[in-house]
Amino acid sequence: MKNLHEVLQKEKYKKIRFTVSKTQHLLIKAKINGVSGSFILDTGASNSCVGFDSIDFFQLKAGRSKTKAAGAGATGMFTQLAKNNSLQIGRWKTDAFHLVIFDMSHVNEALQQHKAKPVHGIIGADILLEGKAIIDYYHHCLYLK
Repeated sequence: MKNLHEVLQKEKYKKIRFTVSKTQHLLIKAKINGVSGSFILDTGASNSCVGFDSIDFFQLKAGRSKTKAAGAGATGMFTQLAKNNSLQIGRWKTDAFHLVIFDMSHVNEALQQHKAKPVHGIIGADILLEGKAIIDYYHHCLYLK
């Protein structure tokens, strides 16, 4: 079989490198509304999200949300929703991107206990599906179309 990168490049996929943290999380850089941040790439997260402390940082217009968040060890968490944002990961970009906002302090506390750096948020399945994502774990690359 041909080189995966060459095949995906012909199919107009964008190659984005990620790193693996001490905690075995996949870490990726992304820009929301033109502002760079650090994110966990999480195939198990249904939606992409950021913490309440990042609302001003990413220039988000937070609105009401009836949804309660649940995640590793936490359930029923209050959320807000920020609609119509731009997201850029490497050379891949989407507009009209909706983002869930919730208390991510438990995530960052867990990372810091393992001497890993905190993150601004999580890139979830909503973006991975929209971008027809392919993850090359061996070469630490995410491909988005």
